[in-house]
Amino acid sequence: MTTASLCSTFVAENLFAEEAESAQAQEPDALWYERESVWNGYEQYHFTIADRPAYIVKPKSVAEGNPWIWRARFPGFHAEMDVVLLSKGFHIAYVDVSNMFGSPTAVEIGDEFYKYLTTDRQLARKPCLEGVSRGGLFVYNWAAKNPGKVACIYCDTPVCDFKSWPAGKGKGIGSPQSWQQCLQAYGFTEEQANEYTHNPIDHAAIIAQAKIPLMHIVSENDRVVPPSENTYLLQSRLAEFDYPLEVISVKEGTEKSNGHHFTHPDPEHVVRFIEEHVIKSMKQ
Repeated sequence: MTTASLCSTFVAENLFAEEAESAQAQEPDALWYERESVWNGYEQYHFTIADRPAYIVKPKSVAEGNPWIWRARFPGFHAEMDVVLLSKGFHIAYVDVSNMFGSPTAVEIGDEFYKYLTTDRQLARKPCLEGVSRGGLFVYNWAAKNPGKVACIYCDTPVCDFKSWPAGKGKGIGSPQSWQQCLQAYGFTEEQANEYTHNPIDHAAIIAQAKIPLMHIVSENDRVVPPSENTYLLQSRLAEFDYPLEVISVKEGTEKSNGHHFTHPDPEHVVRFIEEHVIKSMKQ
């Protein structure tokens, strides 16, 4: 073989090796999700973590620091704020922990989800936690375990005590079927559940000490998740520590939903709250 041939072979082999290395380097990121779809005009990437379905919705132009919203349960409900925040460069993320009612198992799955998003996907260290209805159980229970990893909390008609819903031990209508699922998720008897002291209403001291900014929206005629047993009870307990919980009050929800659903009166106010506190947390 001539010197020229040897040189040509050497160059070709090196180019092939470089291409192979490049393909290997790109392969893990290219395969991190299982399928892609479109959500409100934005790319949505679906994947599985801890054997639970999850997704990330990616903004068209990512804001500095990779800010994100962590939706908990019913992620499509009152999503108008999320769409605006996507346009501002926020990611939206969700892991399905439905029918776990904020149990320790659900929180552990949340820990794994958070670790993956903040390491492998390099999202900001402090997301906004956004919970709807029973999603309030997960949001506050995860925040109580991880108070230093939360930029702010925004909740929509949240359950703050499972004795109110689904147990229905107060003014609310409750849900016997969901209550049995809740007991199973926690591994509790009825008596153990009644004595449990780690519901969101019990986390006031931790939340206040961590100075996590808070905002809720409620409807005053909510017969599913009565505000007096949930949001307003948490608010009064936070007040014992001189800590505020801002509440947007809607006079009436729809009759069909037993007062639980309504048209959001001020999405922009919520957007400003989330944007302000998430961006502020990234500068600390």
